[in-house]
Amino acid sequence: MTKFIDKVFKNQSLLYKALLYILSVVVIVMLFPRGGQFKYGFQKGKPWQHADYYAPFDFSAKKTEAEVEAERNAIKNDQDYFFSYDASVAQEVQNMYSAAFDAVFEQMDMGRRDRARVKNEGLVPLSELYEIGLLKEVPDRFGGKEVFVVKNHQAQKYEVENLPTLSTANRILSGFLTENGLSEYEEALQSVYFSILRPNLTLDEGLTQKALDEALNKVTLTTGMVDKGKLIIAKGEVVGEAEYRVLDSLKQEYVSEVWNDRNLYLIIGGYSLLVALVLLMLLLFLKNYKPDIFDNNTKVTFIFVNILLMVFLTTFMVTYNEAWIYAVPLCLLPLILKTFFDSRVAFYTHVLTVLILGFVVPDSFEYIFLQITAGIVTILSVGELYRRANLFISVGQVTGTYLLGYLAFHLIQEGQLENLDWILMATLCLNGLLTLFALPLVYAYEKLFGLVSDATLLELSDTNSKLLKQLSNKAPGTFHHSLQVANLAEAAANEVNANSLLVRVGALYHDIGKMENPTFFTENQITNVNPHDELEPHESAQIIIGHVLQGIELGKKHKLPDRIIDFIRVHHGTSLVYYFFKKAQEALGDEVNEADFRYPGPKPFSKETAILMMADAVEAASKSLKDPNFNSINDFVERIIGGQMQAGQFLNANITFKEVEQVKKVLKRKLVNIYHLRVEYPE
Repeated sequence: MTKFIDKVFKNQSLLYKALLYILSVVVIVMLFPRGGQFKYGFQKGKPWQHADYYAPFDFSAKKTEAEVEAERNAIKNDQDYFFSYDASVAQEVQNMYSAAFDAVFEQMDMGRRDRARVKNEGLVPLSELYEIGLLKEVPDRFGGKEVFVVKNHQAQKYEVENLPTLSTANRILSGFLTENGLSEYEEALQSVYFSILRPNLTLDEGLTQKALDEALNKVTLTTGMVDKGKLIIAKGEVVGEAEYRVLDSLKQEYVSEVWNDRNLYLIIGGYSLLVALVLLMLLLFLKNYKPDIFDNNTKVTFIFVNILLMVFLTTFMVTYNEAWIYAVPLCLLPLILKTFFDSRVAFYTHVLTVLILGFVVPDSFEYIFLQITAGIVTILSVGELYRRANLFISVGQVTGTYLLGYLAFHLIQEGQLENLDWILMATLCLNGLLTLFALPLVYAYEKLFGLVSDATLLELSDTNSKLLKQLSNKAPGTFHHSLQVANLAEAAANEVNANSLLVRVGALYHDIGKMENPTFFTENQITNVNPHDELEPHESAQIIIGHVLQGIELGKKHKLPDRIIDFIRVHHGTSLVYYFFKKAQEALGDEVNEADFRYPGPKPFSKETAILMMADAVEAASKSLKDPNFNSINDFVERIIGGQMQAGQFLNANITFKEVEQVKKVLKRKLVNIYHLRVEYPE
């Protein structure tokens, strides 16, 4: 059991990558839209490029959304309206008639018999008026339509213009009175009617909506059945409106037919194999060509997180609105990866991500071509992201690439410049604008993953920053030494294709720990008084060694990136504080413990940190040269760096012997320039 635990512990980095790999495959497959993939591509108005195609099973040819919507709108325009009849209002009006009649006619000089006759005959038109029902008014939307009046649970159809309203009731009653010889009493009877008339027909919203819903539900979504084995389209035949409708219906049916309970696990398995293969290629690429990234779990996680983010955004668009699929700024992926790594990693990751998305996007060939082309342009066009102009230029070039690519496909497919999809072109422009989010994303990723971009390094290289200002005030000699080392290291890094900006920033901060006890370091001593003269060699060595630990603490306190703190930690490696060690040996002999005079390390573990160690040692020791000349500088540099190599200080750094020789050459040339050496002319 102990051996197994030890084995797991030794391989924990590989186990983490395996778990990350499996988790990424699962997440991507879960993000994929649920449905099978129709294996034929087609476009309306284009020839069918495949063999004669027959219906693989019975299916329904679906109507287009426009056709269904047109039918629904027609039903809405011709919908039936239902009015409810309130019998209680009619009865109430008839009950009010007698009292209203007496109140008006009691002042009139007429016999009792005539009054009774007029009263009875005046009730007749009122009863007939309420036999149909009385509306308050006819809304404009009902003009020219037929409506239903629901009375005693039965609906009877009427022309809406034939329904009496308050405004037409007087005319109807007046006509009746004229026909029945009651014209002389018309004014009085109209006064009676006016005082008691009440509408008793109201629109029944519930019944009207129910009838509309029933009519809408009867709208069919299909135009008919297509039997299995029927020829749908022949090779070379142009995909017309009818063929496109049938093929699109088959595609939708195929997706739902394939993705069912019986095939679910097989389809998921197929997706999983494809995604697993693509991600495996990425890991193998990193292992074989970028081992420094592969060995760093944080960097591998960062790459996978960016892939998952792009897959999520794209699959979200595919699921909810395919028309906006090109709005996803996929070129952010190579842009960000190039910022933190290099062009090869950015390009390889971008291509593999596009291949993954090619499984689920419509018109996959066109999509893959445009995205890979735009990604290449992104990688080639962006040099230094921290320069804002470069980012805007890159965005313009990427947008132009998208538009030119779309135009090329349109010309191939249409053979003309008409019918350009302006919405798609606007979407491609939006894609370019969204790429500007690279800067805030880079900042966020630096905080989340502890990575360092050139933008941050450029900010840290400002000698007016708070920490470097403190160094220049408290330890001016150390500050000047750091500037000199930065210049030497930057030149050497450029010579061997290392990260020169990273080396320069590391050199500027590598000795910030000397601010704690500046006078104990010779470059800051402005008098002949040396505080080490009053200390034991062991104590002096501990103060000298302590500037590394104090520098690390200061770096963390001021939130310097870990990659910069690494330069502070390793710039002396495990070398010996030789001066005080020899001084201790002279005083104590062989009783001196060498470990007490060695820096804690670790040794440099990258090309950049190795360059800094060489530049720092050479610059510091160069101050001891009495009469510098070409030969003495050459021997001096060879001796310093040779001693470091003999001590094994560069064993963990990925720097070759050839590169070490190149660094030596640069350091020698720079020292010659610093001391202004000239060729001696003969007298």
